[in-house]
Amino acid sequence: MNIVPCDLMSEIPVSSADFRGAMRHLTGGVSVITAGRGKDITGMTVTSVASFSVDPPTLLVSINRDASSFPVIKRYGAFGVNMLAADQLGVAERFAGKGGLKGADRFPGSQWVTAVSGVPLLVGALSAVDCEVEEIIERHSHGIVIGRVRSVRNSTRNAALAYWHGQYVAVDQGEDAATLADVSVAARSRRGV
Repeated sequence: MNIVPCDLMSEIPVSSADFRGAMRHLTGGVSVITAGRGKDITGMTVTSVASFSVDPPTLLVSINRDASSFPVIKRYGAFGVNMLAADQLGVAERFAGKGGLKGADRFPGSQWVTAVSGVPLLVGALSAVDCEVEEIIERHSHGIVIGRVRSVRNSTRNAALAYWHGQYVAVDQGEDAATLADVSVAARSRRGV
């Protein structure tokens, strides 16, 4: 593999508006990141969760360093990732700041359990993952938080909440997979494949 160095300073700058427009085309699973212990808890809605490694189980999330959750994650060294089901739109909106709620005031209205690390995990989430901070890489406005997975709680639900083109959408494995298969088969038939 050849790595070609480039001079980033000579490239044409990309506007924030153009970059946001491009990112609107990227569909993201909606998760709520939780942090803290006891009454010192907070959380936020994100679409920036990604699998990092299977061995050892590790994931990453990108968080704005100005977000109230960022210093709490740094202070306690742990966070929860709660992957939302399609019917948990209210949870997503509450943790995105709709209604002006902040910190611990975002948690009432949903059922939570306390993970081994002390972070709250959402009962009924598609998956709820307890992570220990392995490393935080601070770049530009964000921190890339790498978390070693300590425990996972999976549900049997299969309809996820996603974010695409500036709005929440439901993705149902049964219904949407069948639709995609029909469209794919029809397209292949038209091409003569």
